[in-house]
Amino acid sequence: MSERILITGAGGFVGRHVIEALLDRPGKVHRIFAACRADCGAFPASVEPVAFDVTEPQQIQRVVAETKPTTILHLAAIAATQDAQKDRGYTWSVNLTGTMSLAEATLTSVPDARFIYIGSAEVYGSTFQVQSGPLNEDATLRPTTSYAASKAAADLLVGQMVHSGLNAVRFRPFNHTGPGQTTRFVVPAFASQIARIEAGLQPPVIKVGNLEPARDFLDVRDVVRAYVQAIFAEDLRPGSIFNIASGTPRKIASVLRGLCDLSRVEIAVEQDAGVLRRNEVMSATGNAEAGRSALDWQPRIPWEETLRDVLEEHRNALRA
Repeated sequence: MSERILITGAGGFVGRHVIEALLDRPGKVHRIFAACRADCGAFPASVEPVAFDVTEPQQIQRVVAETKPTTILHLAAIAATQDAQKDRGYTWSVNLTGTMSLAEATLTSVPDARFIYIGSAEVYGSTFQVQSGPLNEDATLRPTTSYAASKAAADLLVGQMVHSGLNAVRFRPFNHTGPGQTTRFVVPAFASQIARIEAGLQPPVIKVGNLEPARDFLDVRDVVRAYVQAIFAEDLRPGSIFNIASGTPRKIASVLRGLCDLSRVEIAVEQDAGVLRRNEVMSATGNAEAGRSALDWQPRIPWEETLRDVLEEHRNALRA
């Protein structure tokens, strides 16, 4: 059966990679509805944009009723930790209340549709500090930021609504990066500065915070492949939860070193106390065996290729 897929947050970093991946599967997709706010930019001609504000329940109900999707991929969220901290009320309105409105609209208009909720591994929070090794999906949710708390609440809400008939699958992806990500995140932030240094637009110095924390980094294109697998999988159990992770922790220092190794000039690194975070989790790694088994998924893209692609994107942007 050809799928009718409604993607919320379609204009964002991950959403555009999802659309690209779906367009590579001709014959399996009947319609793609790209739901985002009016300023989301252009999409390929075969993708139908729909106006969508996740904080407006009536608008959500109308969009779901009109598009009649067989799958809803819910990406829309306030995703940057610093943005979530600045406006907690709006963050909870988008991340929790918006998710609830979309899930309720799904039950009302398309109760058989698969609802794929994209959460975050940040929901595990301080559990990383008290439990060693890669966490699996049974780990306790102990969020430590406004962003993580709102995502944890939405995650639990979706899980509860499975008992009300919602055909839901939940993902908890670990850190992912790649072309198209904004400089509010660490890898493109470093890459942007390196590209500017190479172009002579800033001194050959990068100021950093704490480089010791380790994170489980993935290429966004690998992460998206797991989401697409979930769209087409025929036998996923409602209520399934999947970590998307490599199982390999990488220190921020090694990320920066990898990018500097790709640089065409010598770069100095200086620590800036002004960008240090309080109570930072020092290591966060995930166990993705459930997703490997159910979705036949595993990371494929070499980390060095990811870094090279992100850096080259910022070099090209300066040439344009």
